[in-house]
Amino acid sequence: MIDPRLNALAEQAAAVLRARKETVGVAESSCGGLVSASLLAVPGASAYYAGGAVVYTLAARRGFLQGAVESPKGLRGATEDFALYGARSAAARLEATWGIGEGGAAGPTGNSYGDPAGHAWVAVTGPAEAARHVLTGSADRQANMVAFTAAALELFVELLEGSGPAPG
Repeated sequence: MIDPRLNALAEQAAAVLRARKETVGVAESSCGGLVSASLLAVPGASAYYAGGAVVYTLAARRGFLQGAVESPKGLRGATEDFALYGARSAAARLEATWGIGEGGAAGPTGNSYGDPAGHAWVAVTGPAEAARHVLTGSADRQANMVAFTAAALELFVELLEGSGPAPG
């Protein structure tokens, strides 16, 4: 079952996407697929959900994202650049109007880069683009995964509602 808050956000996004005949692709890491699951839990998702990947490892990043767009020099996970790269790559690879990207440290410990548990970056690209830093201050892995997903979907809804229809 999808958290009711995530479901409400996904339903908001779905309504706008369907009305405008736009699509979204997802590249998520520490959310573990919850962004995609939330979007797919809304009936009629095939009209707007282009696809997604959990890019939790370097091998997954290379396999699912590499070559779609240019990778920033020195790219590492759990950064703003990583979230934007994931969003841009997912949108490009899937020929979607929008892309959502995420990378962070869900916990219970920090990641190998020294970022604390509860740290993530979420990004949305498309007709509008933005990234947001999330710091929960918690080591609760599951709660952080939900919080990161909510932050990604909130940012997505904000940009969808503020962007108007895509050109074309």
